[in-house]
Amino acid sequence: MATQQEGEASQQTTSTPATSLTELVRERYQKMKEHAETYPYVWASYTLVYGGLALWTAYRWRKLRKTEDRVRVLQERLRKLIENEEAANSAKSVSKAPTSVDKTPR
Repeated sequence: MATQQEGEASQQTTSTPATSLTELVRERYQKMKEHAETYPYVWASYTLVYGGLALWTAYRWRKLRKTEDRVRVLQERLRKLIENEEAANSAKSVSKAPTSVDKTPR
């Protein structure tokens, strides 16, 4: 039982968990760096796939924004045309209104 406790104590001292966030980040970075050096083809494929996906997403996002801008411009032009037509129609209806009073006997 005493040897088991000594073994656990020695394991705790040798594998102390990283206490601060910076130590955790450095440790994780070191593991990733070692993995990238060991398996460069895997990381190259990650870069190719996810880089291509990011480029495609950026392209589609930009195309969508341009389309939205064109639609907004067209909607604004249409709104102005409708306002002008309504103003012209209301001006015509006012000018066509009868100026004489109906003088039919009752």
